[in-house]
Amino acid sequence: MAIPLTVYILAFIFGACIGSFLNVCIYRIPAALSIVHPGSSCPRCKTMIPFYDNIPILSYLLLMGKCRSCGASIAIRYPFVELLGGLFALACALSFGPTIHGLVVFIFIATLTVVTFIDLDHRIIPDSISLPGIPLFFLAALAVPTVTWQASALGIVAGGGSLFAVAWVYQLITGREGMGGGDIKLLAMIGAMIGWQGILFTLFAASAIGTIVGLLAMIQSGKGMKLAIPFGPFLAMGAIIYLFFGKALIFWYVNLLV
Repeated sequence: MAIPLTVYILAFIFGACIGSFLNVCIYRIPAALSIVHPGSSCPRCKTMIPFYDNIPILSYLLLMGKCRSCGASIAIRYPFVELLGGLFALACALSFGPTIHGLVVFIFIATLTVVTFIDLDHRIIPDSISLPGIPLFFLAALAVPTVTWQASALGIVAGGGSLFAVAWVYQLITGREGMGGGDIKLLAMIGAMIGWQGILFTLFAASAIGTIVGLLAMIQSGKGMKLAIPFGPFLAMGAIIYLFFGKALIFWYVNLLV
């Protein structure tokens, strides 16, 4: 049965609205502020933003990226995250249909989006996200037909255990910390959702993408090996790639070896 176009349009609108909420989480969680109260306000003049100026993406375009009250510039990141939310929701609807499976995957990706931007801004992955995320996504994975509870449990152990082992060996050899505890807990949360097979793919993809991006960043900055690059965003990227393309990429790679 064909899914009406309106379903996909509504999925995008829903995702963009959630993206607006993700902006609140990205800003407030590291500052230990409530993500519920008070409502959004301009960072400069502190004027509360009315609902008609808080429409995802559209309000930014109509206001030409400025606060209505004081004219202060609004960071392009805000509509970008809203657009990401809309595109991810649309991708979930296209890949999994209007199902519980699709909704669970979207919530997982939304969580990874918050983690990514917080890690980029502050070099931290809040325990308030990853620790409750482990049992929550373990339970949520029960609604995903492609992941068994056994695979989810093994994913938690493999995710947290693998990075813990890497961090321990690195510290043993170099005498300094090279992998933050936040990354370990994040990968355990990822494993709860995508299972142990997804963890293997995620680590490989994150390492490959991180190496390429890291080398380019080191060359551009001129800091060489002294440049600190957060690994959380690459773990999130690897997990998202696995959700949509992992099985197809693994099948393609195995066929290359045959």
